[in-house]
Amino acid sequence: MTSSPSSRRAPRAEVLAALAACVSVVLWASAFVSIRSAGAAYSPGALALGRMLAGFVTLGAICLVRREGLPPRSAWRGIAISGVLWFGVYMVVLNWGEQQVDAGTAALLVNIGPILIALLGTRLLGDAMPPRLLAGMAVSFAGAVTVGLSMSGGGGTSVLGVVLCLLAAASWAAGVIAQKPALVRASALQATTFGCLIGAVTCLPFAGQLVADVADAPLSATLNMIYLGVFPTALAFTTWAYALARTTASRMGATTYAVPALVVLMSWLALGEVPGLLTLAGGGLCLAGVAVSRSRARSQSRAQAQTPEQTQAQAALEVLPPDSGSL
Repeated sequence: MTSSPSSRRAPRAEVLAALAACVSVVLWASAFVSIRSAGAAYSPGALALGRMLAGFVTLGAICLVRREGLPPRSAWRGIAISGVLWFGVYMVVLNWGEQQVDAGTAALLVNIGPILIALLGTRLLGDAMPPRLLAGMAVSFAGAVTVGLSMSGGGGTSVLGVVLCLLAAASWAAGVIAQKPALVRASALQATTFGCLIGAVTCLPFAGQLVADVADAPLSATLNMIYLGVFPTALAFTTWAYALARTTASRMGATTYAVPALVVLMSWLALGEVPGLLTLAGGGLCLAGVAVSRSRARSQSRAQAQTPEQTQAQAALEVLPPDSGSL
């Protein structure tokens, strides 16, 4: 029995969405390495504005080449909310908050974000909350905290820093939840391009700081800021939107727990920071939790793998009387 075109398209779409999510996670992990360089020369608000401007210029050029129009009017509300909260507020307060607290506290507070995404997704979007997702998120959160604590330099913690990190987690979660319905009406490229534009407008109060910082910053820091705009913003947010349109917000949020493990690996390769055993253990927990959260029960996997003809045959058998199987 041959499978139908629709049954073949479904696994392919899932694979493409998973690959898009992986691209986002890898690039967001690389952002932490670049922020260390750019953040030494740029203030939090200036860095966020420069990153958004670089991202919008890149995305705007792609939109012109592809002749993408404006998003539908019905999608603007979600794009605007995610643009203000995720592309704007999140970028500024995260840069600022991580200067106020040690790495362990930042990891603990910011990684509440995926948990908030899951809770809000269940409440507002009707996302399912299977036991595997909950278990995977718990394992990954423990791993993220372990990585943060093991890499902490013993810095201090301020009340302002705690508040900023919590605000970053909340704005990230709210931005993702607002973006999800918009992707039903707008393309991933449209949602990311105009979300990035709104984020840049939100950060405009830091324009004076950006001009001053550009004049004094070394070329390497400015190049890192441009990199942040082109790859972890323009490319990674677009692939994220593509994947988010094809799965639940809760599962996408859980996927971001792979970032701490990748940061450990990239810091090792790019900066020569050799991780300790506790750091490696935490990274392993992060990846294990992501694997669990994105897995499906065997019965569900078998049901999705069935062709329409098999599903109809099974349904027909289920409605037959108990003794109809004998001739």
